[in-house]
Amino acid sequence: MSKPKEMKRVANWGNFPQSESIVSEFYKPIDVEEYLSEHASMILRGAGLSYGDASLSKQILSSQKFNKILYFDTQNGVITAECGATFDDILKVIVPKGWFLPVTPGTKFVTVGGAVAGDVHGKNHHSEGSFCKYVTKLTVMLANGETQVCDRDNNLLLFKTICGGLGLSAIILTVQFRLKAIESSFIQQKNIVVNSLEEMLDKLQDFGASTYSVSWIDCLARGKRLGRGVIMLGEHATTKEVDRKDKLVTHRQPKFNVPFFFPSFLLNSNSVRVFNYLVFNKYKLFAKQSTVHYDPYFYPLDFVRNWNRLYGKRGFLQYQFVIPFEGAEKGLRLILNEISKSGLASFLAVLKALGEGESTLSFPMQGFTLALDFPVTDKIFPFLNRLDKMVIDLGGRIYLVKDARMAPEIYKKGYPNANIFRENVLLFDPEHKFTSLLSQRLEMI
Repeated sequence: MSKPKEMKRVANWGNFPQSESIVSEFYKPIDVEEYLSEHASMILRGAGLSYGDASLSKQILSSQKFNKILYFDTQNGVITAECGATFDDILKVIVPKGWFLPVTPGTKFVTVGGAVAGDVHGKNHHSEGSFCKYVTKLTVMLANGETQVCDRDNNLLLFKTICGGLGLSAIILTVQFRLKAIESSFIQQKNIVVNSLEEMLDKLQDFGASTYSVSWIDCLARGKRLGRGVIMLGEHATTKEVDRKDKLVTHRQPKFNVPFFFPSFLLNSNSVRVFNYLVFNKYKLFAKQSTVHYDPYFYPLDFVRNWNRLYGKRGFLQYQFVIPFEGAEKGLRLILNEISKSGLASFLAVLKALGEGESTLSFPMQGFTLALDFPVTDKIFPFLNRLDKMVIDLGGRIYLVKDARMAPEIYKKGYPNANIFRENVLLFDPEHKFTSLLSQRLEMI
């Protein structure tokens, strides 16, 4: 185990908030047992790609050096990895053998432990659910140093509490999960340009049979153009649909890097308006259907390392919410109008449909989810507080993994199982050893 370093400033992907933390690393389970015996409270942190404070604490144990792939059943598509292994590591191993991740978020640099703790979802949630649906076994360490194996047949309550449990009940050591068979590493992508919110929501539901679907919307459009954007559908391409010799080629590493924090004044409503105009018209003018590699389809931002620095030193907030299908058009219209009027523009505005959630703290519900990125300014906090109330009034909730500023009452109203989760965590960690800035702020445990 690495010796604890001096206290330093640590932030996750949004660069807000920052914590004064001591970060330690481990290489084997005995290191974790020793660490737990020496610290009254801590949180496990993977790649630090959650946007807010879910993996921040005064004492942080990093899993990034505990990152081996332990077993890969190439015939049946089952893989076991240490918690610090990333989806990037796993894709390099599984894709050449004709397998793919069952579910993936918008970056391949997340760890498998983080994927379980956040029960991440992707472009296929409406059709295939979230990541933990495919997890078959977990090896974990409890707060008292005891190692346990849990799955849907053994220690089910522990298993369900850990999946989507934000690291608050146990240390995830290893993860076994099922993969998806593929013929090629390419995606048949179909782009559909839509000109209004009503059309956008109708088409997203019309194409519910598509394996993958996601849409970009122009969050600054107003009037009849409100909600205009592009729907991007996807299916894994067959060998017959790929006209190249190497049909199972893996991704390349990022070519570009943002070496420093950009001046925050570069991101404003005018620059976002120009960006949105260019993106919308690019999709109107160019190919509506194409065969693309999985990398740009699933991970369009991964080709630039440290793109979060574009938002400046103060950082940014990713605000993601979900509201039920019923009343969604009226609700999204209200929220998008509020965003457009505020002038607090978001470069990212991603809308997609979700299915039912499965874990105790599931973010997904049958409805539409919208993710937005806002630079940190003095105005953004009261504005997002207003949006919180609108989302709750519409029967929705805010995504915990990406949150950095929600109030505890908003959390409790949005997550009806909050008290059940708290009671379950207390069964496995009665002394609150696993504590994050998120859990403290939201009074989760």
